[in-house]
Amino acid sequence: MNILVLNGSPRLNGSTKQMVEAFREGAQSVGHTVQIMDICQMQIGGCRACEYCHTKGAGTCIQNDDMKQIYDVLKQSDMLVLASPIYYHGLSGQLKCVIDRFYAVAYPKKPSRLSKVAMILSSGDADMYDGALFSFQGDFLDYLGLENMGVYTSHGEYNGSQAKRQELWAFGASLK
Repeated sequence: MNILVLNGSPRLNGSTKQMVEAFREGAQSVGHTVQIMDICQMQIGGCRACEYCHTKGAGTCIQNDDMKQIYDVLKQSDMLVLASPIYYHGLSGQLKCVIDRFYAVAYPKKPSRLSKVAMILSSGDADMYDGALFSFQGDFLDYLGLENMGVYTSHGEYNGSQAKRQELWAFGASLK
C-alpha cells in the first residue's frame, strides 16, 4: 500500500514528527511504502477560490507552488495520514491550507486510489481535539467516503513518549 503522511507540524523533531516516524517504521516493516511530506517546510499558498481548477484547469490548480508535489503523491496513494499538533482546538494552519487545496483534486470526487485515512494529533492537554475531529469526520469520512483507520492522540507528557511511539509503530505494522 502507498501511504502519504502530511505532517502539519513546524517542528522538525517535535512530538508529532516522532509519532509520524514511529508509524512509518511500523508500516514499512510490513512492506508498505510511506512518504512523509513536512508541509511546513514547503511553499503552499491558500486556495484563491478562483475556480480555475474546475473550469479551464480540469482538476489542476492555477497556483505554481509546492502543492503540486502533494497532488502528484496523493494521486498514487491508497491511504492518507494527517498529522498535526493542535492549535486553538484545530489542525495547524499549514495543514488546513493543504486540506483547502484538496478542492482541486478531490471535488467532486476523491482520487481514484485513495480509500483510507487516519489522523495523528498531539496537544498540550487532553480533550482539545474537537476542531480536528470535526474536519476529519466531515471532510474525509463523510464527504470523501474514506475508510476510518483510526485517530491517534497524545497530550502533555505522553507526547513523544516511548509508549506512544510503540502504539504508532504497532498501528503502522497492523495495516493490511
